[in-house]
Amino acid sequence: MKRMIALAVLSAATLPSLVHAQANKDAEAVQAGSYALDTGHTLVDFSVSHFGINDYFGTFPGATGTLSIDPKNLGAAKLDVSLPVATLSTTNAKLDQELVGPDWFDAGKFPAIRFVSTKVTRTGKDTATIAGNLTMHGVTKPAVLTATFNAAATNPMKKAYTLGFKATGVIKRTDFGVSRFAPMIGDEVTLTITAAFEKTPG
Repeated sequence: MKRMIALAVLSAATLPSLVHAQANKDAEAVQAGSYALDTGHTLVDFSVSHFGINDYFGTFPGATGTLSIDPKNLGAAKLDVSLPVATLSTTNAKLDQELVGPDWFDAGKFPAIRFVSTKVTRTGKDTATIAGNLTMHGVTKPAVLTATFNAAATNPMKKAYTLGFKATGVIKRTDFGVSRFAPMIGDEVTLTITAAFEKTPG
């Protein structure tokens, strides 16, 4: 019994270092194929200026999507991601209800925000720009994300080969008809995305 407990403690202590040891940060070594977004480990943050006094933050959890990628032909990569508007969270429940209501995002009428890539351009050994079409509040406009590859590894819990990325971008909410209190509440919205993609069979 003591031996089992000791082994469990040892495993818990060494697991993080084992994962980091096997994580490959070489973007050229990524396994080509199709991937599905790991919803539970992906988050989209947004921030806007609050009357020019401070920045205010929120999140869109629950993202879903797919990625097709081949490091030898990055320009052919395809990304398609959707965010459920109703999950919007600022940690202020009253504000959350207002933001998903008809005066702002109107989740009842426009339940999803979707980004579909149109062009991926490598800008460095582990960076790229992703141009695409962003659909929000019933309006589709071009948008660009700046993406950085973090690492690839087999998730030791789920046993899935997984890619990790970070991406940033800036959009104007008034371009999409979300104009309430603009420009007092900032028009420019900064997006910060942390995403994990799991390789799918086939």
